[in-house]
Amino acid sequence: MAEHQQHPAATFKSFLPEKGPSTTQILAVVTLLPIGGILLTLSGITLTGSFIGLALATPVFIIFSPVIVPATIVVGLAVAGFLTSGAFGLTALSSLSWIANYIRGDRTTVPDHLDHAKRRMMDMGGYLGQRTKDMAQGVEGKARAGHEGART
Repeated sequence: MAEHQQHPAATFKSFLPEKGPSTTQILAVVTLLPIGGILLTLSGITLTGSFIGLALATPVFIIFSPVIVPATIVVGLAVAGFLTSGAFGLTALSSLSWIANYIRGDRTTVPDHLDHAKRRMMDMGGYLGQRTKDMAQGVEGKARAGHEGART
């Protein structure tokens, strides 16, 4: 029995780091452990309270659902109407402001942007037209090559 057996404590010590945790690590654990426990406890209390509130409110929701559902729909449509009305109002005001500035003679900024956008659209249209033409010629060339290959 020449095998050398290590003591179990020595084997376990080989897994541990040579130096222990630093002071800041110890302070972080000591500080964060109670805070984490408190927050976990509060979340559990909140979840329990939510379940109890849902259990108590469910019969009320079932009894009053013929009133609650249409009321919810009406409130939702009213909110959507107010938001849409506001959006239309802002669009109208900005359009009127643009028209007033245009009539007043402040024509230096907007038409330049419009001309630039118009030129870019025309350039893009020409580019796309040329690309389409090139692709059509390529397809036509492949079709001719395939047709000639099928003849032989």
